[in-house]
Amino acid sequence: MGESRPKYELVDIDMSGEGAVARAFENQVAYCTAASAPITARVVAAIAELVESGERGALLDRIRAWQGAPLADALPLRIAGGIHSLYLSGAEPKLGTIYRGEAAHRDADLIREAIAAHEAGLLPWLDGPPQTNEAGRSSNFMAAMLWLADRGLPARFECLEIGSSAGINLMMDRYAYDLGGVAVAPADPVMRFAPEWHGDPPPDRPVEIVSARGCDVSPVDLTDPVQALRLKAYIWPEHSVRFERMEAAVAAAMERAPDIAQMDAASFAESALASPQAEGTTRVLMHSIVWQYVPKDQQERVTAAMEAAGRAATPERALAWISVEADRTIHRHALKVRYWPGGSEEQLLAWSHPHGADIDWVAD
Repeated sequence: MGESRPKYELVDIDMSGEGAVARAFENQVAYCTAASAPITARVVAAIAELVESGERGALLDRIRAWQGAPLADALPLRIAGGIHSLYLSGAEPKLGTIYRGEAAHRDADLIREAIAAHEAGLLPWLDGPPQTNEAGRSSNFMAAMLWLADRGLPARFECLEIGSSAGINLMMDRYAYDLGGVAVAPADPVMRFAPEWHGDPPPDRPVEIVSARGCDVSPVDLTDPVQALRLKAYIWPEHSVRFERMEAAVAAAMERAPDIAQMDAASFAESALASPQAEGTTRVLMHSIVWQYVPKDQQERVTAAMEAAGRAATPERALAWISVEADRTIHRHALKVRYWPGGSEEQLLAWSHPHGADIDWVAD
């Protein structure tokens, strides 16, 4: 990974109670700053200032008295997404001073005015976690599939994704990849990804995605302009390429929508793993920046279902688990894999940028 990666004090993501809200906002500001997202850091810092100052109002009072674990719940990004939506929709053009990166006398004053004018519309943004669907993360999934194929697992993959949001990564068979010089591409890709690659390239193996389906507790319909705007609001404004990708994903969904069931992660995994699997395939459970939002009891059910299915896996009907989840102590995301038969212990393949901009490959 190198010595230059930002280092963070270890923070208990499940921290709650006194001081937890302030710590969550402080952590999010640091995270955004290190991820070259100074505008998002400004918004989060301004909201934190209002919360800490004791500014009254239904929205700020609810943030201040948050009952869960604000960091695990991504509380700062919930409200930051709501504020961003006001600017994107044109409802609050004064916020352009912040979102254009211009100097402001006081960011907190602009945010205070926006909250006062739109509080009723902002409150629902606190009801659920951010929908941070990002097509660039699929580069990690593809690299892991190349690695699994090199380990002798069938190179025809049946993909199951939990926390699919709008299903953007379920359309990865329509994307082209350049992974350290290893090319994987359909005939007419709707998007192309070439993350900055560090380390050895992944194995160069022919792979095929034969099916892809997923679940989400609140699926997003990309073909609905209102729901698409909500997804765009969660994109950090500094990352313009992500808006371009979102438009490409919307167009792809208009042509052929991804297969998403409205289900919780555990119920979906249990049902999908119990269904028949074709010979000569590797069934893959995959997820990115989702696990922290899955309740603990469901995490246990998913793990139990995977391990039970793993014990029944054969070389002709293999099973794998690919995850891309945050390690906030180093501001990186770990690409990890388990597979059956033969490799049930979790293995670290790479460290990745949260949006797939670069990948540090560390696997053998």
